Amino acid sequence: MQTYVALLYSIVLGEGRRVVMSDLKAMAEGLGLNNPRTLVATGNLVFEAQETELAALEQRLEAAFAKTFGRHVDIIVRCADGWLRLAAGNPFPAESAEAADQVAVRVMRAPVPAETAAALEAYAGKDERLRIVGGDIWIVFSRETPSSRLFAAVSHRRLGVGTSRNWNTVRRLAKMVAE
Repeated sequence: MQTYVALLYSIVLGEGRRVVMSDLKAMAEGLGLNNPRTLVATGNLVFEAQETELAALEQRLEAAFAKTFGRHVDIIVRCADGWLRLAAGNPFPAESAEAADQVAVRVMRAPVPAETAAALEAYAGKDERLRIVGGDIWIVFSRETPSSRLFAAVSHRRLGVGTSRNWNTVRRLAKMVAE
């Protein structure tokens, strides 16, 4: 058995409707996934399953989500080792210790090339920083720039399927998969 982390791009189903994590857990159980558990109410699922290709798990989860909730949502899956590497690769440890909610990673389905960082720098505010590690985009957001242009710059349209999580969520998921 392998442990996996699944990240939902969105849990908003429509006006005033959000996915309830107990329903997401029940959906995972219905797929035969073992020991499904969620972290906070933002679409983070940890489970065990037979080792399989990540793309196959993503497709399976996305199809089940659409059937269960009536809407397609992109879901990105990483194996436990991959998630632990992602967490260990945080290029902003000092900033994460100081303001964990201001450090985020955009977890990408397909890795973005390292040279993408140079193009994204043009959108960074004066107190913002970014790095690409393993194809994922790490960003330190500024409290002084609450409407960061980086959010739009790292969108699906520009870079492909991805979803963001702050450092608090990344490390808590790492703890869950390490247990």
